[in-house]
Amino acid sequence: MKRVLVCGSNGLLGQHLALLFHRTPGTEVLHTSRQRSFILSGMMADYTQLDLEVRGDVKSLVTSYRPDVIVNAAAMSNVDACETERESAWRANVTAVEHLVEAARRIGAKLVHLSTDYVFDGRTGSYGEGDRPNPVNYYGRTKLAGENAVLAGGVPYAILRTQLLYGVGVNVKSDFGLWAVRQLRSGAVIRCADDQICNPTAVTDLAAAVRTAALGEASGVFHVSGPEPLSRYGFALIAAGVFGYDASLITKVRSADLVQKAVRPLNTSFSIAKARAALDYHPMTAAQGLEEMRRELTGISLN
Repeated sequence: MKRVLVCGSNGLLGQHLALLFHRTPGTEVLHTSRQRSFILSGMMADYTQLDLEVRGDVKSLVTSYRPDVIVNAAAMSNVDACETERESAWRANVTAVEHLVEAARRIGAKLVHLSTDYVFDGRTGSYGEGDRPNPVNYYGRTKLAGENAVLAGGVPYAILRTQLLYGVGVNVKSDFGLWAVRQLRSGAVIRCADDQICNPTAVTDLAAAVRTAALGEASGVFHVSGPEPLSRYGFALIAAGVFGYDASLITKVRSADLVQKAVRPLNTSFSIAKARAALDYHPMTAAQGLEEMRRELTGISLN
């Protein structure tokens, strides 16, 4: 029996990890997040409240539960908010990670940590795991600092960098894919950058890779994303086609035309060859992932 502690269970990825681990024999899982209760209240899942920014609480829970592996899916990921609320961003994305590293080292647990394409400057694209990070905004700086805390922490680890995550969850912040679908459904004209390029990632694919990293022997840094590079504009066009909405509502713009507090790296597309080999990772195309999202949303109000 492998004992797993999941942090950030009320987020989009955390919810999908809960559903996936629930179907995984040979695992005992404790789910945690900052909120008092688990958002998937209908699930038979063990849950406890945990604020990762409180060092003593992290130490106490990890020492008492003694997990074999800790999955950190918690973060402050609103890029513009990180730019203006820097102290909060540092606490959530760096201090919290340091607390988990310290607690994991104390009991010899493996740490599976989620990171981002925004550790890169976006000048070249097709980034591999060995390419040099150079973040251009504060969110990316905090996530790189979190990675460095793991690398220097003296614990067994796997760092999974991902990008433009999309999917369906309960009371989660709207990701780009869901935002585009909601706007198109309402008949609104949307402006999407055609010069921001990455590999959109279906949350079910990422959850499967996290489970493999948590339960297997793989270690190191992995790029885990969808298989094809797309602009925000291109991704929105595919969404319109899958959901049957009017693609003429999608207006092509440049990133410079959008009012955003934080600078965005333009091309952060990934090479995922390492994840394919080491994590048996076989992600869906954007069209396949959006079709899965369409099926999951059937009968659910998007308003």
